[in-house]
Amino acid sequence: MQHTKGNILGLLTIFLWSTLALFTVYSGNIPPFELLSISFFIASLIGVLMLKKQKRSFASLKTVPLKAYIIGVSGLFGYHFFYFLAIKNAPAVEANLLNYLWPLLIVLFSALLPNEKLKWFHIVGTILALIGAFLLVLKDGSLEFDSKYTLGYLFALAAALIWSSYSVISKTLTHVPTFAVTGFCIITAILSFIAHLIFEHTITPSITELLAAIMLGLGPVGGAFYLWDFALKNGDIKILGSLAYLAPLLSTLILVLVGVSQMTTSIALACLFIVLGSIISSKQYLKMIINLIFKF
Repeated sequence: MQHTKGNILGLLTIFLWSTLALFTVYSGNIPPFELLSISFFIASLIGVLMLKKQKRSFASLKTVPLKAYIIGVSGLFGYHFFYFLAIKNAPAVEANLLNYLWPLLIVLFSALLPNEKLKWFHIVGTILALIGAFLLVLKDGSLEFDSKYTLGYLFALAAALIWSSYSVISKTLTHVPTFAVTGFCIITAILSFIAHLIFEHTITPSITELLAAIMLGLGPVGGAFYLWDFALKNGDIKILGSLAYLAPLLSTLILVLVGVSQMTTSIALACLFIVLGSIISSKQYLKMIINLIFKF
């Protein structure tokens, strides 16, 4: 039951991540690290409310092992830090394509975990989803890796490696409660603010931009991390890694629905590959779902 709940919450996390592009668009001219500091401040408040609901004091965060803090902050702050550096130092298409290797890496790295077996349908499904992500990022543009952007490409790969490693290692930290993410978010908010002061100029956001930043903190860049932590520790990490490719797909479809983007042949093909890949990688659960349907 806990396993199923973990997978469901993982899928909910992916849906939350799919709103990232929409709220980022409405966040307007807020610089990336300033936006992150606001979002993770909201995420920290969510954690404080979680502690209160569980009747825990703020001091409970002191009981979280230092190892967990290092892994958590490296994952949350490290990923975003290198991702933004990648976008600044390489074309967005190529940087995003390399960044989208993280779901595939999660599936591959999961084979290193105890009691985890990687089967053919996990690999095939994830590769099909990766092709879909490639089509999604490429759209109708061109792809050209230029040596002068090598540093940006390395930053994108670093981001993918950090997030996939964080996700897989979190699977082994089942003894660390999810409320620990509160501490990760607080430190990430502080580090993001410091990065903002070093790399950016402060922009006073409009009401719309501020609301978008708050929504990011409640959802894709905040609240989602608590759900992802629970999902990783209780769900099937291989399935979650493959299903993660639904996030960029749903994100694009949302932009199409609100009129920010247009449906293209590439997007339609991306839908086909990502959905097909997700179905294949979830093969073992599809049998269970079909059996439940026929029972009714």
